[in-house]
Amino acid sequence: MGRRPPHLSAPKHWTTSPPPEPAVPPAAEETGGPKGEEPTRYGDWENKGICWDF
Repeated sequence: MGRRPPHLSAPKHWTTSPPPEPAVPPAAEETGGPKGEEPTRYGDWENKGICWDF
């Protein structure tokens, strides 16, 4: 990509400042889920020590 030709200028409403950071909502706390680590942490499902694959 080259530079803009000198006879073409950017619109007056354009700015050179970076865009604002998007607002990220806080993560919701899980209710009724399994206690401890995520059951899919190894790519398999685990429930009461038994793992299975889909």
